Amino acid sequence: MTLELKSNLVSSVEAAAKQAGLMLVSATEGTDTHKRSTTVFELGLPSAEAAGRTLKLELSSNFNFDKPELLPTMTAHLAAEAKRLRNPRPECYVTLAGLPLAFGKFEWPVHTSTSGADTSLVHGEITLADGKEANLHAKIAASITLTFAEIVPSMEQPYAETFVYNAVRKVIDQGQLEFVKSGNRQPVPVTTRYYSRWQKKFLFTETTDAERLSYLLRKVYWLSGVLGEGKAVWIADPRDAQYLNTTEQDLLRMAGDEAGEGLMTLEGEYAAATPQLMARAAEYQAALEAALNFTKPQFNESMRAGHANM
Repeated sequence: MTLELKSNLVSSVEAAAKQAGLMLVSATEGTDTHKRSTTVFELGLPSAEAAGRTLKLELSSNFNFDKPELLPTMTAHLAAEAKRLRNPRPECYVTLAGLPLAFGKFEWPVHTSTSGADTSLVHGEITLADGKEANLHAKIAASITLTFAEIVPSMEQPYAETFVYNAVRKVIDQGQLEFVKSGNRQPVPVTTRYYSRWQKKFLFTETTDAERLSYLLRKVYWLSGVLGEGKAVWIADPRDAQYLNTTEQDLLRMAGDEAGEGLMTLEGEYAAATPQLMARAAEYQAALEAALNFTKPQFNESMRAGHANM
């Protein structure tokens, strides 16, 4: 790859970042899992409001914006990341069942499987983020099928990250990832079952108003009240909207209703936990323990004792 093309990639990302309200901190050479050249970008907010919090973006060095939708989609991704950077813990998310999680150590870009399978992979690590030092985590290998990869414009990080993160949350909801102190990588299948060709959108979980409301309260409790020392978190996150099969506007509407009930304070698109919400600590801790227990392998004791009906 020529130096001119590298410069074009950096210039394009820098322009998209500026339009999204971010600044380019650095751009350095890297390598992916197969030792192919990548460009690693560090992006941050221009103000001091999120000092010390930056976004890492890693792209294949030969990536170029050769499709008309690539640059606008990249800009939209970075605009959302700019808003997440204002969260006290931008890497943290919550599951429907109430598990606060930190997503990290993702090895972008997506790479092809070396096992001969017709899939692409991205490795990462999900850590239980409940403010304690249990170190429970799950190393994951998200396996993206070829037919799924054909749906999205590119398998580079800005185009793949949201649906990979939501597939991880979905698999956890199903009790198919175990959180341990050490262990091997666990598979996360990313298939076309998460996409409606008829509606032309991703579908992870059908939720009711009551479930979405419960989700918002758990998110604000954990990410603002417990992990964020009371600082506000972004409510209108399109990543959450996709996960819950709703809209950012609907999430904001619900947050406004709960602000009226005194459970959170709302300023623009950001909500912070109130003492009234934090008084529900026992409820949310019990939900966390139940959700964590659901991810543990369950054994049939009667079969283990030899009482199975064969």
